[in-house]
Amino acid sequence: MQVGFIGLGTMGASMAANLQKSGHKLVVHDVRRAAAEKHLAAGAVWADSPRAVAEQVDVVFTSLPGPPEVEAVALGPNGILEGLKPGGAYFDLSTNAPSLVRRLNALFAEQNKYMLDAPVSGGPAGAASGKLAIWVGGDEQMFQRYKPVLDGFGDQARYIGPIGAGSIAKLVHNCAGYAVQAAMAEVFTMGVKAGLEPGPLFEAVRQGALGRRRMFDRLVDQFLPGKYEPPAFALKLAHKDMSLATALARENKVPMRLAELALADMTEALNRGWAERDSRSPMLLQQERAGVSIAVPEEVLKEIMAKD
Repeated sequence: MQVGFIGLGTMGASMAANLQKSGHKLVVHDVRRAAAEKHLAAGAVWADSPRAVAEQVDVVFTSLPGPPEVEAVALGPNGILEGLKPGGAYFDLSTNAPSLVRRLNALFAEQNKYMLDAPVSGGPAGAASGKLAIWVGGDEQMFQRYKPVLDGFGDQARYIGPIGAGSIAKLVHNCAGYAVQAAMAEVFTMGVKAGLEPGPLFEAVRQGALGRRRMFDRLVDQFLPGKYEPPAFALKLAHKDMSLATALARENKVPMRLAELALADMTEALNRGWAERDSRSPMLLQQERAGVSIAVPEEVLKEIMAKD
């Protein structure tokens, strides 16, 4: 298939190269022509603008730094919208703002063109190896039509909902990762300052209950089903553990901002009389604050987990 690819940076260069290895013919563009040298050497065609890319293909992919660049490439002079044929599709692989992709989708739809958000996860190593998750929001028929192309550079391409859904999933994923990163920095500095070497500490905790399981998989136990009784581990016991941990941090003069916030939620939950509920019951407080209620049928969760 003739495929357009715009943005040949660290991620884009590898994804485009894998598309070529999959047998697709590429038309490429980047702000630096030098970034396309290896793709051109492998048979890609250079285009002088995003519009020129879109005019030659049925589907265009962009991998760009962020919303301003995506908007400029999609809507600017000589942009994708100007060049894409009616019925053509544009997939943005960037980490983007849901509000922007929804606006782009609407503008493309006015001209009978399709815009889908399709952010990727896997980092530079995943982009090089082809082991990438691709979360697609937008027209499902367009996703199915071009899934063979997506499979050319990612091994986990999934349609997850209407336009903006992919971007929302990516932001949830990344925000969770960085929040956990901050928590890991807190707890490891506490452990090391309290007297443990970091190597043995890492070896110990990665074999604990949390270390043996994927981060998001833990959500299926209480949070997603919305069931906190009977408890797998009682809140009153978890509160005791967190109190001991933050006390150890204070003894060693280690600030624990995230841990103290978590403890504050646990204390509030205790004060509501939830001592005998599961230790994850403080997650209900955030649902109250956000004005949402989360409860997924257990059969749906089993179906999701069975896909692994």
